[in-house]
Amino acid sequence: MFEHFPFLSVFVALAALTLAPGVDTILVLRNSARGGFSDGLMTSFGICSGLFVHATISALGLSVILLKSANLFALLKYAGAVFLLYLALQSLLAAWRGSGLVVESGMPRKSNLINAFREGLLSNVLNPKPIIFYMMFLPQFIDPAASTLGQSLLVATIHFVLGMSWLGGLAFMVHGARRYLARTAIARGLNGLTGTILLGFGIKLALFEQ
Repeated sequence: MFEHFPFLSVFVALAALTLAPGVDTILVLRNSARGGFSDGLMTSFGICSGLFVHATISALGLSVILLKSANLFALLKYAGAVFLLYLALQSLLAAWRGSGLVVESGMPRKSNLINAFREGLLSNVLNPKPIIFYMMFLPQFIDPAASTLGQSLLVATIHFVLGMSWLGGLAFMVHGARRYLARTAIARGLNGLTGTILLGFGIKLALFEQ
């Protein structure tokens, strides 16, 4: 079924995209510092799960409808921008309050993990840029003689593995430094920095034109 699929070309292109810093990187760093490796890993899982949504939308041709409808595109864009601004506000408020990170030795609460997954998933799904990327990227590697949906999901699977490896590694590294990051001054600076960056991403997304 996938004998003509260009695995190497797809791998190289997706690896370059995965390593490029963006909202995903900042969100994983933020949540890993906030809740440890488990929160960072669940955030990564949410982000990477969103890739299958984009791949399916692109394969079914729904993204063409989305990109051609100015109203639908604007709705998705502003929803994503508002969500990023909400995350930025959380971090900036934490910086303003000046509270240090809480380093817990026990198991993380289920509600924290669900929240981390939801933040990761929404930050990816509500971002129209991955939709545009998949629409531009997928046609270069799709074999018309094979299943479009199957090949699209295969691309998303490769992207998922690369993304989980990279973002999971970042979460692990931040987790190892949590006791240092828990100091009030460091935590305030980290929250202020991530909040400012997320604020910038939110404004940039709101002003983004297709």
